[in-house]
Amino acid sequence: MLTGKKGLILGVANDKSIAWGVAQACHREGAELGFSYLGEALERRVRPLAESVDASLLAPLDVADDAQIDAFFDRVKQQWGTLDFVVHSIAFANKEALKAPFRMTTRDDFHLALDISAYSLIAVAQRAAPLMNAGGSIVTMSYLGSVRAVPNYNVMGVAKAALEASVRYLASDLGGDNIRVNAVSAGPIRTLAASAVGDFRHLMAKSARGAMLKRNVTQLEVGNMTAFLLSDLASGISGEVHYVDAGFHVGAGDPGENPA
Repeated sequence: MLTGKKGLILGVANDKSIAWGVAQACHREGAELGFSYLGEALERRVRPLAESVDASLLAPLDVADDAQIDAFFDRVKQQWGTLDFVVHSIAFANKEALKAPFRMTTRDDFHLALDISAYSLIAVAQRAAPLMNAGGSIVTMSYLGSVRAVPNYNVMGVAKAALEASVRYLASDLGGDNIRVNAVSAGPIRTLAASAVGDFRHLMAKSARGAMLKRNVTQLEVGNMTAFLLSDLASGISGEVHYVDAGFHVGAGDPGENPA
């Protein structure tokens, strides 16, 4: 589906990352890939993964630093010239902000979560769009906490709601340039980022019990949907949030809980 296309995978932290499942699916479908990393410690984890899928680009990227975003996309332009797709799988909130009651969220923690988790998509789209001369696709990663009050998700849920709203406005803004923007809302998957969410094991168990398929989803299932959205097979789809959660979001919830 992606043979002849060049695309960026932003946000791989290790081989458990959702973004890594996406990268594997895109590599399988023939894409030439580029990766970002944040700091030397993550570079040591990401570099061997990038090499395993024959990535032709690997560069540092701190989405909180406009100068570094500019430098990253300058590197993409110099090396590739054009760009076909971007996968944005970047989010962050202070762990304390997820543990404390939501009403105790500080101004600084709110700004940080919204900046890294939502505004970064806008910042990336600004730089990526001029390189998508023949059109392209941008996909970001969301979660059900954007539309439901999920325990211990707190300010990250607000950030994901802002992210999904940004998808719609970017899709409208970039549609005239034949650039599609979508989100994938994945079910809970045990990743490095998920470890910051309190009682995550219970959340996964509840999701599996309440899902239509009676199980959790895998990295690769999220990757497969994302690869489809990046491909020309999804040429008529933009501005949407696509759930890959085994049907949990449309189910009645956890059958073991009191519905009241």
